[in-house]
Amino acid sequence: MKMPTKRYSPDARDIYLTVPNAISALRIVSIPFIAWLVAKHQMVPALFVLAISAASDGLDGIIARRYNQVSKIGQILDPIADRLLIFCSILALGLAGIIPMWMLVVVALRDMLLLVLIVILAQYDYGPLPVHFIGKAGTALMMISITALIFADLWRNSFADMLHLAALAAGIWGIALYWMAGYIYVRQGVRLIRDSQ
Repeated sequence: MKMPTKRYSPDARDIYLTVPNAISALRIVSIPFIAWLVAKHQMVPALFVLAISAASDGLDGIIARRYNQVSKIGQILDPIADRLLIFCSILALGLAGIIPMWMLVVVALRDMLLLVLIVILAQYDYGPLPVHFIGKAGTALMMISITALIFADLWRNSFADMLHLAALAAGIWGIALYWMAGYIYVRQGVRLIRDSQ
């Protein structure tokens, strides 16, 4: 597997006050509202806020690349927003009794592992590792699962029950890919640390 050769993307700069960074910050601010709405079974407004948050996820990247506003802080804020959105949504779904709480525990353990890795890499002056496509696939599957689970809670019929089961299956596959990506990141991190010694 090809290892990153630079500590940051070559396009990333030391800039902070940019439109993409503001969008990422607003996404982070919106997460507690989404979680609160889901936990209270207020699924229609939860879907509305979630849709805006999801749309902004792609928008900040497009703006950053198009207007040369790719920043080091942005490379950190964007994945943090994704992790927080997934974690808080799963927590809210668990508190609402929609999913089993073990899913939250498994996701939290993986994120804690990656947080430790990030802290260790920072001691060697390394920024965030490049996002792997398996990680992107896992995140996408979990977001699809979360959205479908919220939709399924809007009704009480056989279709909603089938959608709920399908969404749970997608979530489990997403978590599996999430952990597979975590393993890849750990391997990359360990190799970078070894090479720097």
